[in-house]
Formats: sequence, C-alpha cells, structure tokens
Amino acid sequence: MLSRSVARVPRLHPMHWQPETIRAGEWTITALSDGHLRLDGGSMWGVVPATIWRKFTPPDEDNTIPLALRPFLAVRGDDKVLIEVGVGERWDPKWRAIYRIERDQTVERTLRAVGVAPEEITHVVASHCHWDHIGAQVVERDGGLTPLFVNARHFAPTIEIEMAKHPGHARSGSYRAEDVEPLERLGMLSGYSGTADILPGLRAHVLGGHSDGVALITLNEEGSGDTAVFWSDVVPTSHHIQPSYVMAYDLDVVRSFEQRSEWIARAAENAWIGMLYHDTDHAFGRIRRDGRRYAFTPGV
Repeated sequence: MLSRSVARVPRLHPMHWQPETIRAGEWTITALSDGHLRLDGGSMWGVVPATIWRKFTPPDEDNTIPLALRPFLAVRGDDKVLIEVGVGERWDPKWRAIYRIERDQTVERTLRAVGVAPEEITHVVASHCHWDHIGAQVVERDGGLTPLFVNARHFAPTIEIEMAKHPGHARSGSYRAEDVEPLERLGMLSGYSGTADILPGLRAHVLGGHSDGVALITLNEEGSGDTAVFWSDVVPTSHHIQPSYVMAYDLDVVRSFEQRSEWIARAAENAWIGMLYHDTDHAFGRIRRDGRRYAFTPGV
C-alpha cells in the first residue's frame, strides 16, 4: 500500500494549500501548487450534458469552473524530480484576467515550504507543452528569460516541443514558444517519444489525443509496491474517469477515447494511485471498477 508520510488533513477551500505526500516504491511524491485558473465548463466536459457536469463541477456565472495547477515533486535519493511545473508568472493583465489566473501559491514557494530550493531540482518532466503545464519553468529576470530550475535537465515529448515552437493556427492558443526556446538554447531540454524511461522507475508513455503528444508519467511501474500515475490532461480531474468524458479541448476525440479506455482500465485493474493536476479537491486517488462504470476513491 502507498502510505502518507504526513498526517491526512481535511480538504480545504481550493485557495488553500497544504502538502500531501505519498510513497510509491522508493519514490516519495508530494503534491505542490502553482495556483489556480478557470476555464469554460462546457469545454472541459465536451459532449457531457450540463445537467450532469454542473453537479460535479458547479460553474460560476460566466460558466467557468476552477481548476488546480498542481505540480508534483518526486524524490528518490539524489533525484529530485518535478513532474509538471505550473502556469508561471509571465502573464500580462489581459490574459491573466481572461483565464482568471490566481497564483495564491507558486511552485517555487510550495517547493521551499517542503524544504527544497529550485536549484536542487535535478529533473523537470513535462507531460506536454501547453502553457498551463510548463509556463513556470522559465522566468523573466534582468530583462530576459531564464530557467527557474537552473540545474535541472528538462524533458518533454519531442512532438510537443515542436508544437510549442511552430503550433500553427489551430494550436496557437495552447502553446508559447518562449516556454521552451530559452531551455533549448542552453542545451537543457531533451525530447522523448514512445515509451521512454526518463530515469529508472520513472517512465513516460506518449499517447496523443488531448494534444499531439500528451504523455502519462508512471513511477515504480515495474517495482515492488504500488505504482503511481500522473494523469496529466488525459484524466484532468477525479470526475473525468469515465472513458467517454472527453474534453472539447482534445484534438483527437477518437484517440482520446481509445487511450483513456485502455489506461483507465489498466489503472483500475492494478489499483494504481493517480496524481491529478487539475482537480481542486484531490491530489491523489485510485480508480476502481463499479459495475459497468468506474468510481474514484480519494487519497491512498
């Protein structure tokens, strides 16, 4: 069983943060925060009727729903790995207001709260290169753009790196070249494809569907003890666990459904612990079979 290294705390209002930590094999995994944003509820739920999704994620008057921005710190020995980093600070007032970005916490601040400085991070692993997932890896200082995690090797799907630099009209709203180009110029960014072992016991599975190269990240997939899976936007919240609940944001709905069907079933069969990036209430939880559908059990 995965076990917490800190006492379980009651769920707080989404604007508050307290560290939650689990173990998966030799990995200690801590949920961090880079704040919150709001996106259109209908877009987050695709073809799911509003009479259903509004019960799960009640919208504001503008039909938006709150979404967490939750990086994860995975530590094993000398390896200090960030899985996703958050939205970051480089937003002018117009776009900050449109997406209602609220950085009540930041990845840097929550890292320091658990005793880790940004310069101690050894690896940064991105599941894909949408701005709400990688914007915090580059900061503006002294009039230029520079990495926040100056000693880390950065990894992202190869196709996602290319999309960030050359998104084309259809994808331009999801990517910013400035999130990856400073890292590339410094030789700090490496691409991966297919099934890639970033480190022993830390594996990336490029799936596509939501974006051209979105990946799931697994920890301790083949070791003794539990496996943890970072769901990224393949399963953005604990309410999106039915395979047919595909977001309207997904580029390839058929591929998303196929990949979600396979991986949700695999996670349920093996009782994997899920790591949820956008869920405002739950950082961790397991998916299980419940008749012909799936159910979610928070925590470990």
